[in-house]
Amino acid sequence: MKNKWLLSAVAVSTLLLVPAIGYAQDKGAEVRTLTGCLSKAEGAHEYKLTTENGSTWELHTKTLKLSPHAGHTVTVTGKVRAAAMHETKEKVKDETKDMDKGATEHGQLNVTNISMVSDSCKK
Repeated sequence: MKNKWLLSAVAVSTLLLVPAIGYAQDKGAEVRTLTGCLSKAEGAHEYKLTTENGSTWELHTKTLKLSPHAGHTVTVTGKVRAAAMHETKEKVKDETKDMDKGATEHGQLNVTNISMVSDSCKK
């Protein structure tokens, strides 16, 4: 009887952890899905996504039009440029967070999909 109760407790505990595991996005993942405010950057076809936690991403695409979404909250999916180097850089940042508490993630993303979440950005 005790074994069944223990097994049930372990099973429930494991199920409770699954959403938390799925929520945290791996900074080393090659494909990322990000949500944030899209803004026009300095270059002709350059755009920047700023996420709610302050992370910034330079967005690049040859197939999608990003300009209609400038000033909107969007969700983008794409492949991280130089994913291995990006992961190493972010690990170093994570290890030195005590020294630089304002350090946020920054990267470059080749966007393959975009969808509008809201026609404005949170202030």
